[in-house]
Amino acid sequence: MRKKGQFSVQLDAFLPPDPEFDPRYRRAPNRGFNLTEKETVLAIKNALRYLPKELHQRMAAEFLEEILTYGRIYAYRFRPSGAIYGKPIDEYQGILEARAIQVMIDNNLDFDVALYPYELVTYGETGQVCQNWMQYCLIKKFLEIMKKDQTLVVMSGHPLGLFPSKRDAPRVMSSNGLMVGMFDNPNDFQKAQALGVSNYGQMTAGGWMYIGPQGIVHGTYLTLLNAGRKYLGIRDEDNLAGIVYLSSGLGGMSGAQTKAVEIAGGVGVIAEVDRSRIETRKTQGWLDWVSDDLDQVFAWVQEFRGKRQGASIAYYGNVVDLWQYVVDHEIKIELASDQTSCHAVYEGGYTPVGVSFEEGRRLLRSDPARFRSLVDDSLRRQYGLIKVMRDRGTQFWDYGNSFLMAVYDAGARDIAIEGEPKNGFVLPSYVEDLIGPICFDYGYGPFRWVCLSRRSEDLAKTDAAARDIVYDLWQSRTPKRGQDYDNYVWLRDAQKNQLVVGTQARILYADGPGRLRIAQKFNEMVRNDEVGPIMMGRDHHDVSGTDSPFRETANIKDGSNIMAEMSHQDWAGNAVRGMTMTVLSNGGGVGTGKAINGGFGLVLDGSARVKKTISMALDWDVSCGIARRAWARNAHAMDTAKEWNDTHEGQITMPSIPSEGLVERLVSSRIRK
Repeated sequence: MRKKGQFSVQLDAFLPPDPEFDPRYRRAPNRGFNLTEKETVLAIKNALRYLPKELHQRMAAEFLEEILTYGRIYAYRFRPSGAIYGKPIDEYQGILEARAIQVMIDNNLDFDVALYPYELVTYGETGQVCQNWMQYCLIKKFLEIMKKDQTLVVMSGHPLGLFPSKRDAPRVMSSNGLMVGMFDNPNDFQKAQALGVSNYGQMTAGGWMYIGPQGIVHGTYLTLLNAGRKYLGIRDEDNLAGIVYLSSGLGGMSGAQTKAVEIAGGVGVIAEVDRSRIETRKTQGWLDWVSDDLDQVFAWVQEFRGKRQGASIAYYGNVVDLWQYVVDHEIKIELASDQTSCHAVYEGGYTPVGVSFEEGRRLLRSDPARFRSLVDDSLRRQYGLIKVMRDRGTQFWDYGNSFLMAVYDAGARDIAIEGEPKNGFVLPSYVEDLIGPICFDYGYGPFRWVCLSRRSEDLAKTDAAARDIVYDLWQSRTPKRGQDYDNYVWLRDAQKNQLVVGTQARILYADGPGRLRIAQKFNEMVRNDEVGPIMMGRDHHDVSGTDSPFRETANIKDGSNIMAEMSHQDWAGNAVRGMTMTVLSNGGGVGTGKAINGGFGLVLDGSARVKKTISMALDWDVSCGIARRAWARNAHAMDTAKEWNDTHEGQITMPSIPSEGLVERLVSSRIRK
């Protein structure tokens, strides 16, 4: 018998109506059925654990059909009917923090935000909020009855339970796909997903902090600007006028490219095989021109290049055909990348040349071995065309989507230095060359906030407050930093650029001092009733949040880029310092086994308690990565760490640097003996 005051959280013992699917919204592809009979039994029993026994016979048959048809059990029947979106916080039940978290979860599943909303996939082809709709319903039930001294623990989307903790502990601690080492590979991971025991959270999908493609627009904008500055010699005060950027992908994250290149003043040509994704970006106002005719596409390119006018152009077709056209017609392309979902290259994240999007989906379902072979051929051909354009002057970089690794896996061993990916690749990564040294080593990264009232006026007020703080930072620093000026321009023009999709949110590549000042100002504004409550957070793709030798830690050269301790320490440190929710996940944008990434959310409620949390937790969340990067002897990080040591009660361990040539001469003379 349960004691007085105790509670029971479970799904109801009645069957919801048959699910209905609005044909306007994309559906995830069949993930493939590869389980044995015994494993299939296990997968169905695992799913039935969520349901009262009265429903087992009916739902066992339904789950069997789902896993045979889709390769996963999504429990579609338990999805709430109608549209799901991040409603104003007062329309939810529970304590403030729990209601805020519900806003974030529902925003991730908004029809206008999510890539495959019926399959709980927010972005990145496979990044899910949780595994199935039964988990979603239980998580919501737990949040609605949560107390201020309890913590909900979530493991790969499964709500393990609500446990006593303390007021300053996180309200939610979650993890996604943290496999034991020997099983941390794509095949075992996908089997674990089919069995219903692992969730691919990507980054902010399973971390419940996605804010639509705006979440990557600012980073893409900064990457493009700094690529122009580094590779093409553009001055800090200039933009990309007259410069062409070629890439692919208009999905959840890649869809930021068109908006970013236009804001940066360049001409963007982005290939996309899925017509629905093009239509989504066009409807949102993030795309100017669309054609499946390459002659027309490059007529527009010539026009806007000549006018030195920013423009975004979608080529409805395969990126390999786009590369082939520019090679054959000797068209000048200054900057280029790729944002297909190559972390899931054989799961539908990449459509091979010569196959339409729809044909690729059918082939993936009917003959996955043939699909894989076509993908490999296509990747090798694409790489060959990129090499031709590199020789002609095109600056190409990997955009952290595991493109270079996918090309290597497809058989093009020459893409890796000395044929070994552990040595790096012959083409640069955008973190290694651009975002790492220019942003992360100084502490700049994708900070973000969500106005939980869903009022646009709240976002306008926070934009103005943050803009003034960033402008003051730019003016007060000696020497002045271009990063601060770029941030000022970003916020100055944010309303005009119409970046919001879903909740009223903003992304900003702020540094450590900037984040603290902005968060404290926002908390004060909440306390004074100038704005409603705010959820503060960041992308996991940040200074401290992610360990990935192929992306976030690609510019760490002391050998520790293969270690995953920074992300774990950052996650744990955020938890003990009082963040509202903390998450640690496997994979991210480069695939399982290739990254560990973590994030947080902090609800600003105007209280003195949160004011204290801001000063400790937000500072730690940046300084953890600065300390690691400084120890790796990254020059800008060493300068930032020294400044931290001079202004904080604490100490970052600094490296001692030997005289140039000392060790090399010693080793060379000894080895040669």
